Amino acid sequence: MTEQTLSSSSSSACEPAASSSLAFSAAERAAVYRAIHERRDMRHFCGGTVQDDVLLRLLRAAHHAPSVGMMQPWRFIRVKSRELRLGIHALIEQERVRTAEALGERQQEFMKLKVEGVLDAAEVLVIAMPPGREAHVFGRRTLPEMDIASASCAVQNLWLAARAEGLGMGWVSIFDPVALAQLLRMPQGAHALGVLCLGPVNAFYSEPMLQQEKWTRRAPLEDMLMEDFWTSDAT
Repeated sequence: MTEQTLSSSSSSACEPAASSSLAFSAAERAAVYRAIHERRDMRHFCGGTVQDDVLLRLLRAAHHAPSVGMMQPWRFIRVKSRELRLGIHALIEQERVRTAEALGERQQEFMKLKVEGVLDAAEVLVIAMPPGREAHVFGRRTLPEMDIASASCAVQNLWLAARAEGLGMGWVSIFDPVALAQLLRMPQGAHALGVLCLGPVNAFYSEPMLQQEKWTRRAPLEDMLMEDFWTSDAT
């Protein structure tokens, strides 16, 4: 392709018919949107197992996430040791108490919530970012937090793929990342981003658990949507 052809191609208007031909079938689109709308941050698991081929499919889906500068800042640690799971559970419990104390008047209400499934889930994965991320300047010079955003895309891919496979997943962020890094012998500069509980569930929540438990509610989209400028009506 010549520079002239590229210039001509990029400046031409999009054809509606071309866009339509690129779309998934109606059934495929419905499946994608179903996975998005029925994904839940699960806390209740029923043991069981995740077959190795299924787990590999899920991790491949995560690994196909977009990342700024294609830095791929995700590393997954599969925690199989019961002893390590107990250690992770203890770290979460410590932070759960500290979080409750920080919530003040909602302390007792918070302590009634189930915040993790580390000891019940078939699989526990820790997602962490590797050391040396500062070397990736592309897309991060003014927004260095894009390494976290990129790793979060990998988690979302894994979440949606798990829902499509009929498996529940919960993202736990209630822990001291330094303590977790020490427990899992992470190198200096690595940063734990989440403990992912994954496995069979008896049922998916009919709505997000925190909404189901009356902790909070999903805000309407119109409250989040602005045009051209930030408006005072949006929160």
